[in-house]
Amino acid sequence: MSRMHTGSKGKSGSTPPASKQSAGWVEYKPAEIEQIIIELANSGLTASEIGITLRDQYGVPSVHKLSGKKIEQILEKNKLGSDIPRDLLNLIKKSVKLTKHMEKNKKDMTSKRGYQLTVSKIRRLTKYYVKEGKLAKGWRYTPEKAALLVK
Repeated sequence: MSRMHTGSKGKSGSTPPASKQSAGWVEYKPAEIEQIIIELANSGLTASEIGITLRDQYGVPSVHKLSGKKIEQILEKNKLGSDIPRDLLNLIKKSVKLTKHMEKNKKDMTSKRGYQLTVSKIRRLTKYYVKEGKLAKGWRYTPEKAALLVK
């Protein structure tokens, strides 16, 4: 897949092997893994941080292969997911960091361009999520609302 705002093609990431068997060394049952995920989510971790914790501390290589559900799906089932999708929230955090940087460095035109591209991605994603019903119909991105969301 090509990159969004450049002429280059981008780099492909590595993918884990597509084996259908779960890892034999994991001693946790799917129900136990779900309980661990719920506990970690209640302690304030995001889905990606939960995955890293499960991998490093519990020895679970893939939640999806063991339980048949992704971490996000388990969180949504237990009503622990956030109201704003994770990828959109990450872009909003990036835009807030860029606005703080541009306030200190007024002549940094490269970061200004990066901010413009980030905002255009946010608007495009917002339009998609409103159409899919994951965001409210009147949801709009503004820098003020972004600063409040990140805090």
